[in-house]
This record gives sequence, C-alpha cells and structure tokens, in this order.
Amino acid sequence: MDLLCSDLHLSAATPALNAAFVALLEGRARCADRLFLLGDLFELWAGDEDIADPALQPLVAALRALNDAGTEIHLLPGNRDFLLGTGFAAATGAHIHGDWLIADIAGEPTLLLHGDTLCTDDLPYMQFRAMVRNPQWQAAFLARPLAERHAIADDMRQRSKQATAGKGEYLMDANADAIASMFRLHALASMIHGHTHRPALHRHTVDERDSRRWVLADWRDRACWLEARDGALRAFTTDDSGAIVADTRYDN
Repeated sequence: MDLLCSDLHLSAATPALNAAFVALLEGRARCADRLFLLGDLFELWAGDEDIADPALQPLVAALRALNDAGTEIHLLPGNRDFLLGTGFAAATGAHIHGDWLIADIAGEPTLLLHGDTLCTDDLPYMQFRAMVRNPQWQAAFLARPLAERHAIADDMRQRSKQATAGKGEYLMDANADAIASMFRLHALASMIHGHTHRPALHRHTVDERDSRRWVLADWRDRACWLEARDGALRAFTTDDSGAIVADTRYDN
C-alpha cells in the first residue's frame, strides 16, 4: 500500500495539524510500503537548521521512526520548502527528489509532482521560482544567518499572499497545455500532484489517449491523504478528533 499527501504547511503555528501528521505517521502510515509527500510539508523551510526548531522536532522524529519501521519516505520539495536538503534527509531517512518522480501507483506508472510547474499562466511566480531554484541564489541565501533567512522568507511569504489576493483564479490553477505537455513528455496516462488546493479527479484526452490527473487536498484544517491499494485509489479525510469522515474510492 502507498500513501500520498501534499500541502500540509506545517509550522509552529499549526499544533493541531502537526499532531495529526504525527498520528498518521504512527498509525495508518505504518501499514504503507511507501509514503509520498508531494511538496509543502512545511509552511516555511529556511534551511536544514530548522530541524532544531522545537515545534518541528516531533515531526522529524516521527518521520525517522516511520522510516526505521520499514516504510520508504519519498519527498518532492514544494514552493514553500524547496530548501529541504541533505541534513533533513539524513535526519529522517527520506529520499528527496527533484521536480518529479515516476512510481507505480495502484498498478499504473504515475507521474508525481508538486504541481507548481503546471501553473504556467502565473508568469511572476514562474520567474520567482526560477530565481529561488537557482543553485547560486540558494547558496547565497543559505550563507546568511538563520534568523535573517527567516525574516527574508517571512517577507517573501507576505508578498506572495498579497500578490495572490489580486490574481485571477485561472492564474493559480494548472494550465491545460502544461498538463498535456507533461503527459506527452513522460508518455504516461496517470498524474498526481498538489499545490493548487483544488482536490479533484480530472480526466483528460491527450493525443487521443485517455489520461487521469488527481489533485491532492491541502491540510488547511484537517488531515487528508490518498491511498493506493489493490489497484484502486482512495481519498481519506479526517475530522478534528482524527476519525475518518470521508472515504472515496477510485477504481482503475
């Protein structure tokens, strides 16, 4: 069984969600062969020194324990935590990938990605992304003191929120041509991503081939994930007590 989730945005300001994530790692995820975290596990990651943050240490420890119990952890950085590095990988046992990963999910080769690379209509964001993913920019940023990095990242986050408030909905959603290009590039018919916070199963026809694209839900106020088991995908959502309140099955 594989378990997938995205856009948790965990931080010191989300103690209830942090606890829900730890509960997932100590509970249902122990039955999984693999856990895929498709970006924005953290609201902010200014460098691997953040491992020492007291609010985040229980999350790091729970990931390590899950890895040690035999569940593989695969992580794709998102637009909030793209600075997750070798220190985090060593502390948790997670495999950190690049912009995308192909894995067999429910018996079908599937493209996994965070999803921000599909939002090509948002030109200012794509320019910002190119800047912060540049190795030279990252090296210069990581050379600054941690407190300064947090201040810069907080300012970027506030600017992003202000900019997002003035953008049209279509700018922040996946672009149809970008989706089709991604299906063609990898010659696959199945894709799973997050980022847009618009959970749904979308059906596409690309070059006369039927394709499916799952968008994962964000953890805005509850835990949610996708499970792949026995050739089917099931979406789960919990309530405040951690009880599962929604279970939707998608057969291949």
